[in-house]
Amino acid sequence: MPEQLQPPQKQSRQPGVEEEMRPEPDYRPRHPGAGKLKGRVALITGGDSGIGRAVALAMAREGASISFVYLDEHEDAEKTEAMIREEGSDALRIAGDVASEDFCRLAVEETVKAFGRLDILVNNAAEQHLQSDLTDISAEQLERTFKTNIFAYFHMAKAALPHLGEGSSIVNTTSVTAYKGNPTLLDYSSTKGAIVSFTRSLSVSLMERGIRVNAVAPGPIWTPLIPASFDEDKTAKHGLNAPMKRAGQPNEVAPSYVFLASDDASYMSGQVLHPNGGTIVDS
Repeated sequence: MPEQLQPPQKQSRQPGVEEEMRPEPDYRPRHPGAGKLKGRVALITGGDSGIGRAVALAMAREGASISFVYLDEHEDAEKTEAMIREEGSDALRIAGDVASEDFCRLAVEETVKAFGRLDILVNNAAEQHLQSDLTDISAEQLERTFKTNIFAYFHMAKAALPHLGEGSSIVNTTSVTAYKGNPTLLDYSSTKGAIVSFTRSLSVSLMERGIRVNAVAPGPIWTPLIPASFDEDKTAKHGLNAPMKRAGQPNEVAPSYVFLASDDASYMSGQVLHPNGGTIVDS
């Protein structure tokens, strides 16, 4: 078994910067598009890097116009915007904190103003903070993690709903930690469990309106959140405990989002897909 999968590395702040990662994650779509999202508009949170970037590019290749939200990683966001345009799609990037309900409303308003509609919401932005013991998790950290990871999903969905119609979809990012737990990510794992319940409940709530709500539970994936969260040794071994003995790449996760947002998943709602390297969980 290898001692490391990636070079040891550490970033000093969350949510991390993609251009500083070595090796750089694989985010470009691996297959030609088939027009599955042609004419649709997608709004993606945390879309500047990692899974969010890969989803933005995959949906752009399938014909969607892309609006994406990010915190303040402007260079990553500019690169993502340029790559979306290279796919032949229109792009809009919006900087701000999804923990703010006012900003979530603004992001939706700006998206609809730019593209005239909204069909797909991808709730994806997240943060995590490693702590070895429950007593080390401050009230401030707990509240911040919940505001970013689950409150924002409520805020974005609430703001988007007036613009979503029959055939629209919401795709939420949960995590393998919602199912198997993580002793050093107690608050993060708790938010991811909440996202599963939110997905199922919102699915039932919106069924009669013809709006589908599903989720994706990745993990472990090579994204900027990893060196921004863990020390150099743990980052180097990220993915080693997965049955496939490696971390997944963002472009191995993005097809799940495209599928759930497209008409291919027209008979699916309230469900969770698990691109997690072979970990078997009760879904």
